[in-house]
Amino acid sequence: MPNRLHNSILYLTGTRPTSKSLSDLEEKYHISYKLISEWVNRYRLQGIDAFWHRKSRRFFSVDFKLRVIDYYQTHEESMASVAAKFDLLPHQISVWLSQFQTGGIETLKPHRKGRKPQMTHSKNKIRHLAGKTEVERLKEELAQKNKELRQTKLERDILKKSLALFGPSRPNKKHR
Repeated sequence: MPNRLHNSILYLTGTRPTSKSLSDLEEKYHISYKLISEWVNRYRLQGIDAFWHRKSRRFFSVDFKLRVIDYYQTHEESMASVAAKFDLLPHQISVWLSQFQTGGIETLKPHRKGRKPQMTHSKNKIRHLAGKTEVERLKEELAQKNKELRQTKLERDILKKSLALFGPSRPNKKHR
């Protein structure tokens, strides 16, 4: 357990021999007052479990997100206190609220992240080739190979011509 966490818990539980204020802890350990007070609130609401890191990413349903947004809008509490009650980060509530205000419920639904799969092209190619006979498929494959061969020969000829015009490239000699 980190030393800072341990000291804040000792402060909260009252087992510290000399009772110190939050500002005393701030000065002694060079931690911001706001951070210490957040720790205090998290400990009071959730106990010691509030300080352990989660090993997996959490996913929230649309209903849960709506309940959190509704609670925040109907109660006279700060975003930080609502976040502590629902075991969230205040920034997450802020993101959900702005998404809900701009796009409605639809934007709160989970969606895939990352790059789209590139398999659609190969599936179309397989469908295209499935209806052809073996001879037609081989003819198309031969035509494709001939096209690639022509392209390679063209690139070779261009390189030969540039070599004849400009000469071989030589590395620069270092001057001493």
